[in-house]
Amino acid sequence: QVKLVESGGGSVQAGGSLTLACTTSGSTSGKYCLAWFRQAPGKERQALASIDTDGGTTYLDSVKGRFTISKDNIKSTLYLQMDNLEPEDTATYYCAADDGGIGYCFGYLPLWEYSDFKYWGQGIQVTVSS
Repeated sequence: QVKLVESGGGSVQAGGSLTLACTTSGSTSGKYCLAWFRQAPGKERQALASIDTDGGTTYLDSVKGRFTISKDNIKSTLYLQMDNLEPEDTATYYCAADDGGIGYCFGYLPLWEYSDFKYWGQGIQVTVSS
């Protein structure tokens, strides 16, 4: 059973930066599509960025240039570096993993849903004040 645990959330002022981390354990194949989602109160869960086994990345247009997804395979950790944060970035952030694509991410990121990923972290709050 794959387990994901997020860390690094908190409160920051607009224009500031935060780095989220997601440690993974229990992986057998090591071949996953990894992604970050967020969900603001009253809104749908939204995919932000993904990284596949080969390190290929994809971003939602609204975070491109501000957010950077990366991973450390030795530490089994996924990261999301968030710069120039805006109050609209306030949400609960989730990391997710799926092995259905044997390490590759498929589909159109803006349309990804909760059901597209097998494993989820518990979520971590990010609050950006103006």
